[in-house]
Amino acid sequence: MDNFVTLWHEAATTSLGFFWMALWAFILGYIISSLIQVLVTRKRMQQAMGKDGPRSVALGTFFGFLSSSCSFSALATTRAIFNKGAGLAPSLAFMLASTNLVIELGMVIAVFLGWQFVVGEYVGGILLILVTWLLVRITRPRRLEAQARRKMDDGDSDGDGASKSWKEKIKSKEGWQQIGQTYVMEWQMVWKDVLIGFTVAGIISAMVPQSFFEALFLGSGGENAANPGFLAVLAQTLVGPIAAFFTFIGSMGNIPLAAVLFAQGVSFAGVMAFIFSDLVVLPVLRINASYYGWKMALYILALMLVGIVTVSLTMHYALALLGLLPDFGNQVAMGDREFFKWNYQAVLNILFLATTVVLVWFYREGQKQHSHHHCHDHHDHGGASMTDKVLRVLVVIALVWLVGGTLAPLL
Repeated sequence: MDNFVTLWHEAATTSLGFFWMALWAFILGYIISSLIQVLVTRKRMQQAMGKDGPRSVALGTFFGFLSSSCSFSALATTRAIFNKGAGLAPSLAFMLASTNLVIELGMVIAVFLGWQFVVGEYVGGILLILVTWLLVRITRPRRLEAQARRKMDDGDSDGDGASKSWKEKIKSKEGWQQIGQTYVMEWQMVWKDVLIGFTVAGIISAMVPQSFFEALFLGSGGENAANPGFLAVLAQTLVGPIAAFFTFIGSMGNIPLAAVLFAQGVSFAGVMAFIFSDLVVLPVLRINASYYGWKMALYILALMLVGIVTVSLTMHYALALLGLLPDFGNQVAMGDREFFKWNYQAVLNILFLATTVVLVWFYREGQKQHSHHHCHDHHDHGGASMTDKVLRVLVVIALVWLVGGTLAPLL
């Protein structure tokens, strides 16, 4: 019994710790997304990224790199630019760049996994964008794209604010109320997925034995780990996204788990596939489906999977050719990390939480004015769906689990 309570406490604090590590990145991503949605007009976005040509894809990649963030906020921003009329390929390039070509992600990877994985992350990230763009050109999903845009049209319109320039909006109180409202709506759309995702991550990190991962990744561990054959590498590369699909943590929280896998003898390709898979996980699929509809969400999922497997294998064998594949031996044990210490993350979290308070205040002010004519209820399409009901139950369970686990040692 005592053992369970200890594990429970560890799982809950790990969940909260992962969330604390990622909090500022979430808030930053949603602020950027809200600014784009309110300040950038459709016309500007279509001029910049409306085609699927090299210039638009390069711009998408560049903007993605600039607004690097965790996968949830990347999804929100991708939806915002797609909705403003950016082409599908540049939108996906933006999404991939903002989750893979991430400066802070490179730092975390360097800490946990070593420089080869940093190279894999950045070079692989660019390759992933090129492969995805190629696949979009081959498959030409015109009808899917049209359907997705139709699904979104009922929600977003540039409306009455379109006449004002972004400079006027940024200087006006109404502009900031709009930004506050968009920001709050972004959180309303994802907070359940985020809460459940991080709760599960903590449970897996604390409670799933490493032997489970060895069984999952064929050919890892044991004497063949140092030099697995092509089939073993391929199998692990295919399992990577599957493991990620169920252990969703988001790109930053994924790295500690990737380090655990690598220490267990999973190949470079398998670990890279796992790291790249922050966009093929269950909560991301659900959020994409709520944005674009299920067909488009599954199409994006298929694109990502093909891209991830191809690129991970390419990077693996390119490094093998150059004799640069990393060794398992020099892995740092994952041990007990201090999540809640006074460092740059804590400072950023406090700053961004303060920003949230300000934006929520603007949102409340806007609500007061709007309360006599409520025009913004387009998010509630009739009754709650089955998925929503299940989510609500899971949210309650997750909250009870986290509170109970945090207080467990006191009891």
